[in-house]
Amino acid sequence: MRTNRSSGFAIVLIVLGALILLGKLTPLLGSLFGLLFAVALIGLGYYGIRRGNAFFGWIVLFFGIISLMNKLAWLIVPAIGIGLILFGIYSLNGRRRGY
Repeated sequence: MRTNRSSGFAIVLIVLGALILLGKLTPLLGSLFGLLFAVALIGLGYYGIRRGNAFFGWIVLFFGIISLMNKLAWLIVPAIGIGLILFGIYSLNGRRRGY
């Protein structure tokens, strides 16, 4: 079987469709496939940007990043809070050394 660009893209679409259906049909794996789909969107967006289709590549990349941030919000928000606390402590300690 000879593959070219259009058949390669068709295979990617078939695999993504199968992953979506598998994610919907198995509730336990749904969150994992949600993360996988977001990462796949980011990868496809990056690939589109690199191949010269920058407009649609950036759109797909943007939706992938937003989707991944939505899925990982439980991890990102506490990390930002910890970062703010550490930055505040560092700022207080830095001012005391100057005197």
